[in-house]
Amino acid sequence: MKLPQYLLVLIILLSFSKIAYTQEENITVEQALKQEKIEGQFNTVIKKSGRYQEYKVIKQVWINKLKANTLDSIKTLESKLNETNLQITKQKSTITGLEETLAKTNEDLTAVTNEKDSMSFFGASVTKSSYMTIMWLIVAGLILLLSFFIFKFKNSNTITTEAKKTLAETEAEFEDHRRRALEREQKVMRKLQDEINKQRKAGAK
Repeated sequence: MKLPQYLLVLIILLSFSKIAYTQEENITVEQALKQEKIEGQFNTVIKKSGRYQEYKVIKQVWINKLKANTLDSIKTLESKLNETNLQITKQKSTITGLEETLAKTNEDLTAVTNEKDSMSFFGASVTKSSYMTIMWLIVAGLILLLSFFIFKFKNSNTITTEAKKTLAETEAEFEDHRRRALEREQKVMRKLQDEINKQRKAGAK
């Protein structure tokens, strides 16, 4: 590839990078508050906020929308957490029933092993080997069902743990951001008031 071709490729790559950067910069705060996740919304609001000396000045409408979005996310997480807890309760009940059924089946199986070869099974006469095969198939099916519900229970428990963790992190993040924003606002208001007082004193002289 000759030197002009290298330059052409470089110019094209730089053009694409500039277009992508321009598109990213053109995203408004309002669009970000509708499209991005909570963390992205916080980052966009901080980035797009005005600056007063070393402080960030955030528009009231932005912080209100950010608060509403955060509360909505918390409500969604709480709803999912409640649904997962309800599902876990149902699965616990199912697992308990299966365990009881399995225990009863094992008791029946133990009793069967002590009887003679010919026996009645649901009114039909079957050999001991056939009866044992049927019972073991039933036990195997119950064990499979029990294993399935235990797996579902553990999976739901993992989801619940993650949801609780995410909810706690979101609440902590929101509270920390709210506190920092309030502190910034109070500092700015105090500085503005000091400036007003200085102007009044200067005018009085």
